[in-house]
Amino acid sequence: MTDWLGVIDACWPAERTVTAGPWRLRVTPGGGGRVNAISGDGDDIDLDLDLDIDRAERTARDLGQRPSFIVLPGQDRLDAALAERGYGITDAVDILTIPVTTLAVGVMPYATAFTIWPPLQIMRDIWAEGGHVGPVRQAVMMRAARPAGILARVDDRAAGAAFVAAHGHVALLSAVEVLARHRRKGLAGTILTAAAHWARAQGCTEVALVVERGNVPARTAYASHGMKCVAGYHYRRPPEEP
Repeated sequence: MTDWLGVIDACWPAERTVTAGPWRLRVTPGGGGRVNAISGDGDDIDLDLDLDIDRAERTARDLGQRPSFIVLPGQDRLDAALAERGYGITDAVDILTIPVTTLAVGVMPYATAFTIWPPLQIMRDIWAEGGHVGPVRQAVMMRAARPAGILARVDDRAAGAAFVAAHGHVALLSAVEVLARHRRKGLAGTILTAAAHWARAQGCTEVALVVERGNVPARTAYASHGMKCVAGYHYRRPPEEP
């Protein structure tokens, strides 16, 4: 069974991590939820919920963070305990995958996408225009051990950018951004295919990505290319201002 949290941590790494008892706290100021979250190992059978949650909260606040827990499948006791404390579900995500062999067939169509590292300025400009992948998130990419950037083109113009990194048999695709004026031109498929070709060269057998459960347009687009949901998790945060 794939350790999906391990894949995510390797391919989208926090600036630093802190261990507190059974918890792993990720610390990346301004980097988004994935790299500023608390997780426990495996199921929650061995947790002393009151004491251990108190410890996690105290450590997070000492680090200047708002506590944010990743709740994995099988962690029902933790989920219920956090709910009792008033923690709400703020984000729920699914992990979608597709075999590399499904997409990496033949060669990439000429000049439709390029894998490049480090990112070109045009790729940084595309991320900046999209407004979701600023300098802190771009710094996350630079920490990945086996990274690549993807520059996608359509109508003879740079039109999309993405990031992919490999860990074990998985290539994780992140930071997918297509310029608004070039959407609905098949660029999601182009980026996926480019990621699969790069993944095949890295010895990976599947391409994966994390998508918000409520992002219906993205889920529909990825499903149309054959991606399937294989896992998921959600975040719980306390009822306070960030």
